[in-house]
Amino acid sequence: MSLIKRKHGEEQPYWPLGSYKLRLPFIHYRLETPEIIQGMVLFTAGLSMIEIMTSVMGISYEAALTITIINQFLMLIPSTLGVPFVSGFITALIPLIVVFLQGYDPGPEAIRAVIAVQLILALIFLLFGVSGLGEKVVTKLPASLKAGILIGAGIAAIMTEIEPGGRLSETPITIIVGGVLCLFTMFSIYFRRLSQKNRIIRFIASYGIMPSILIAIFVGKAVGEYNWPKIEWGITVPSFREVWEITPFVIGLPSLDIFIAAIPTAILAYILAYGDIIVGEKVIERANKVRTDEKITYSFSQVHTVTFIRNLLNSLFAPHPGMAGPIFTAGTVSVAERYTFGRKAMDSIYSGTNTMLIAFSIGIFILPLVTFFRPFLPLALSITLILTGYLCITIGMQQVKTEAEMGVAGVMAIVLALYGAAPALIIGFVLYFAIQKTSLFAKGENKQEDQEEQENQDEKNVV
Repeated sequence: MSLIKRKHGEEQPYWPLGSYKLRLPFIHYRLETPEIIQGMVLFTAGLSMIEIMTSVMGISYEAALTITIINQFLMLIPSTLGVPFVSGFITALIPLIVVFLQGYDPGPEAIRAVIAVQLILALIFLLFGVSGLGEKVVTKLPASLKAGILIGAGIAAIMTEIEPGGRLSETPITIIVGGVLCLFTMFSIYFRRLSQKNRIIRFIASYGIMPSILIAIFVGKAVGEYNWPKIEWGITVPSFREVWEITPFVIGLPSLDIFIAAIPTAILAYILAYGDIIVGEKVIERANKVRTDEKITYSFSQVHTVTFIRNLLNSLFAPHPGMAGPIFTAGTVSVAERYTFGRKAMDSIYSGTNTMLIAFSIGIFILPLVTFFRPFLPLALSITLILTGYLCITIGMQQVKTEAEMGVAGVMAIVLALYGAAPALIIGFVLYFAIQKTSLFAKGENKQEDQEEQENQDEKNVV
């Protein structure tokens, strides 16, 4: 329960904090039981980055776990200040940051490289947030380029799983079962119809991707692709001293060469994060159409500013290879889908997002949970990437309407997935001006005329 109640059709209560809206549990929103339970499982997505930190960055498991704990608490900042997303890291960046870090020796050098990328990314978010350019970029960028970024990010995420030597080749049955179940329970029209008729199915649907992960865990154990974990009891004890020893205050700031080398990766990180913002916008917009009892308001500038704060704090005190991203897609989609079930199911979008993030921070201190899921961290990451890829591709395809837009988006997406951000942007803009623009000096495009012109040309080709 919460002390301050929302009237029908209004915003969830808050305390104004400049341009932000501060909301605290039990005062401005209630805790949601399904999100607490989901959060106790989904926090493992954050744990999955430990493997990258220990191998590629060359830090200890204890330091990596502590960085993950700090990152989980920093993830509470956006939703507490009014952004209706479950925040996370930039999932689609993971394979690309690994490639970037392979050019540095594990240890201080690789850690400085991560710090450089995260500081530059923080600066980008700050400039775009304060100046308002972030919102202009999102609203003014041609639909075909938006689609190309989203589809390309989705392809890259799924390619990480299915490429030779990827996680699919190591545990194929578990990942296929988990991935298919996740997509079926989250997006299947048939499953949604079943959930409307059957209380048990509706109960399963209310817990998002959690049932898929749990079933996949037991399937993986049954077919011998995973070993049963060794459970430890107690409370997770952070190792802040070890983390302090790898901060820039101790190991020093990155050199100018590292900063210069980090710029392309930071730009790529922003492009992917920008795509995540679009995904978040579409998810919340879709949920908001169903729920007329709550008015959800936020701005792109706010999203940029709070993401800047998180990246800055991470880079200075807990360098994180996943960077601080605006949205944890799997968690946000899970919350938004259950939100559409009505106010009785979830009072507010903020009660859902904040509850899940609070559960992340609590779950990581429960040592039996941490040790239970430790062998299955690659699986949790795989399902997250599959869901992220599917959603990015579907929403990206919804951005384009004409044949010209589809072609530009498709080519740009392939280039982005294979060669990265800079070549993709160059190709995207070149194709946009070469194929879509009817005038080099026109401020806008008359899409209807373009569509009719294309249809007429198609008719001539047929004849």
